[in-house]
Amino acid sequence: MKRFAILSGVVLLIGGSVYGGSFFFNQNNSELTLYGNIEVRQVTLGFQVPGKITEVLKEEGDSVKKGEVIATLDNKDYKNALEMAKANVKKTEAISKEAKSKYEKNAPLCKQNILAQQDFDTLLRNKDQAEADYQAAVASEKSAENQLSYTKIYAPDDGIITTRIQEPGAIIAAGQGIYTMCKNNPVWVRAYVSEIDLGNIKYGMKVRVITDSVNPETNKIREYEGQIGYISPVAEFTPKTVQSTDQRANLVYKIRVYINNKDDFLRQGMPTTIKINLKTI
Repeated sequence: MKRFAILSGVVLLIGGSVYGGSFFFNQNNSELTLYGNIEVRQVTLGFQVPGKITEVLKEEGDSVKKGEVIATLDNKDYKNALEMAKANVKKTEAISKEAKSKYEKNAPLCKQNILAQQDFDTLLRNKDQAEADYQAAVASEKSAENQLSYTKIYAPDDGIITTRIQEPGAIIAAGQGIYTMCKNNPVWVRAYVSEIDLGNIKYGMKVRVITDSVNPETNKIREYEGQIGYISPVAEFTPKTVQSTDQRANLVYKIRVYINNKDDFLRQGMPTTIKINLKTI
């Protein structure tokens, strides 16, 4: 009997612990904790035309501003092509004006039956052809201007150069990568939420994003504000790189948490902890 009483007490104790743990979980079920990594948009930058690189103005880690020139090609041939295009515009414009003038002078003669209809048709055809040649020359000039402008790479946005791929003197093809750049905005956290918790989150929910870094000025963990901006409609198995306290075989849904108050201390791949207050639904 004594052993039975002790055993019963142990069972009750375990049962109470399990019940107490479940109750504690329910009490804290208002906050969802996820783990993820910082991600930023990356872009490979290159020239839109082939040529020989004359300048590569940025090093890895350099900051760039939108519209800043960061690399150039030898543009002599492109300048010559533009000058030829401009000359052709002047030539075809003169021919077009002359053909139009002849047509306008002789058009009344046709109405008076002084000029044969065949000659009138020839004048009209010459006028239209000269005008078409002129418009084609203008388009060619614009194309040549564009080709010349393509001999420079401009930063598409504010960001940081992460990879410098080519050096001055290299002969490159159109579209070949010269730099890889990380854009400053937007910055988000890639995380995964289990199917069980999927029904507790929605777009626009405010979240807290916590890093492992301590701010030396405040001696507090760096914390940021964010919001859920994307929830994948497709389930997938938990990636091996994702930190999770659940079994990795569980199906999860990818989400993105966009950072509202980002700063220069957030880096690509940085691990973070996400706290979501589920009471805000």
